[in-house]
Amino acid sequence: MSEKTVRVLIVDDEPLARARLEDLVRAQPRAEVAGMASDGDEAVGAIRTLGPDLVFLDVQMPGKTGVEVVREVGAENMPITVFCTAYDQFALQAFELAAVDYLLKPYDDERFEQAFERARRMVELAEVGRLTERLAALLGTRSAAPAPDASPAPVVPPPSPAPPAAGRWLERIPVEMRGQVRVVPVDEIEYVTASGPYAELHTSERGFVIRERMQALEERLDPARFLRIHRSVIVRLDRIDTLLRGGGGDYAVRLKSGVKLRVSRTRVEELEKRMGVAPR
Repeated sequence: MSEKTVRVLIVDDEPLARARLEDLVRAQPRAEVAGMASDGDEAVGAIRTLGPDLVFLDVQMPGKTGVEVVREVGAENMPITVFCTAYDQFALQAFELAAVDYLLKPYDDERFEQAFERARRMVELAEVGRLTERLAALLGTRSAAPAPDASPAPVVPPPSPAPPAAGRWLERIPVEMRGQVRVVPVDEIEYVTASGPYAELHTSERGFVIRERMQALEERLDPARFLRIHRSVIVRLDRIDTLLRGGGGDYAVRLKSGVKLRVSRTRVEELEKRMGVAPR
């Protein structure tokens, strides 16, 4: 097997997501971060000037989406591509066909390593040509005509336009458990607690630990249903039974399940507003 160092470009509009990918890439043997981009326009320029072997490409970014990046660069000029997305309502089947792999946010270290090793093999085997047809299919376009005896590349419909903001929230969260993946519906989550880079999703049955920071989760959960009431707690609003006002300005909420959660003073006013409670 070749000892080639894989040069990686990271594209994501979220600073925390970029930082996490950078840490994960740097932890891989024979891998280096060739550059990072925070939006689609930067990504186009970086792909053209840096010539990376592999790009981790966020799908939904302000200004220019990941798909639009591929369209502007041209499928024939794209490096090996791993799409990253928090939006499972996108055409993930098309992404899977068009890219070497995709990462559904939030993902854990093991899932990243699987995608990275798959991409590394593609880089080392120089299979970019075969992926070109698949990226072109994602765009609903054609690249160079196939040889007369070649089978036509499957045509994958282009993905739907980006959904409105109200439709972009997480609906399911994949959780790695002993080598298996369990999908936790967001509808079942009552609250989320955090400790450092980990978050625990609490349902009525049990808790599920994922490697994801609260800020990232807060941005992907529907704000009409979830509210961050403390730097380490996100609660589902319809699970709150009682707002508790203690002495000394301490606040907490009691959920319908009986669980009691602390509310930080800086977030009480927003919580009262969302609950329809008149402030004292």
